[in-house]
Amino acid sequence: MKRRTLLATAAAGFGLSLGGGALAAGMDHVKACFVYVGPIGDGGWTYQHDQGRLAVIEKFGDKVDATTYQESVPEGADAERVLTQMALSGSNIIFTTSFGYMDATNAVAAKFPDVKFEHATGFKRDSANVSTYNARFYEGRAVEGLIAGRMTKSNKIGYIGSFPIPEVIMGINSYYVNARKVNPNAELTVVWAYTWFDPAKEADAAKAMIEQGVDVIASHTDSTAPLAEAAKTNGAVIGFGQASDMAVPEYMPTPRVTSIIDNWGPYYVERVGALLDGSYQQADIWAGIKGGEVLIGEITEAVPAEVKAEAEALRDAIGAGSYHPFTGPLKKQDGSDWLAEGETPDDGTLLGMDFYVEGIKGDIPK
Repeated sequence: MKRRTLLATAAAGFGLSLGGGALAAGMDHVKACFVYVGPIGDGGWTYQHDQGRLAVIEKFGDKVDATTYQESVPEGADAERVLTQMALSGSNIIFTTSFGYMDATNAVAAKFPDVKFEHATGFKRDSANVSTYNARFYEGRAVEGLIAGRMTKSNKIGYIGSFPIPEVIMGINSYYVNARKVNPNAELTVVWAYTWFDPAKEADAAKAMIEQGVDVIASHTDSTAPLAEAAKTNGAVIGFGQASDMAVPEYMPTPRVTSIIDNWGPYYVERVGALLDGSYQQADIWAGIKGGEVLIGEITEAVPAEVKAEAEALRDAIGAGSYHPFTGPLKKQDGSDWLAEGETPDDGTLLGMDFYVEGIKGDIPK
């Protein structure tokens, strides 16, 4: 998949694959709207997208109206209704910020060809006015996995999955592969919460892992509930901030020892800016540590200095392109060959990932 930078302002590293023609002329004013799967106070995924919205307001001032957003929109018919209302309200660009909005986004976009639609983490671009954007979360999972493998005392590490889609499976595999590289005795427990944001379910998942002896927990859900459960163990269990830094005093220096931060602001600023200056084109982006879309939060003093240095070196190697979190030899869970010695997967393989790597126990839900 070819990816290149759209504008000079994208030199921060957002890879963009472009299609269609640019607008003939810019706009004097842009109305940008945002659809969120959770509340902006979730402390994680939606909070971080809303920080991106606020970055747009700060950057462009009265050239942009980015005050319209709707929280906790269910993925399904409700999303299509909300999107239709936003399009009818005079929106120029609408950002839909969850995988489950994909079909609704494309359905409404077909009815409003003059409105630009930007869908996070999806892959369908059925109309010329639909773009997609994503982050290489699996790169951050590799750093978490290294820390988990080094710091576990029980050799039992855990991962709370939201839904069994490639994005999440990718993260589980990266976490496990890179934990095992530094600790071949590490065993992984996966608990599926079947939610993006439900603090009670997330807490139950963390609690179940802790009862099984897991002492390092990563998650692909949106609340701080897993960290709250870990905090009850008086330092026996550590975890990671997810989507946002989650660097709040009650969780530092432990259980939150570092975090994966989704940095959406530069992308939102660039896309709205492209509407204003007339350079907007349909795009498909997938950026990561190199581009600054995936950040690793502060590694606290709860992590030994040598492990911190190792984790930062891994982060830097991924960013420089000298290391890929999936580097062979690697096999699939069923023992079949996947990657040969030194081989790395292409993006298409990653984006269609529907299998566990060798060593992970349990089945992926269908």
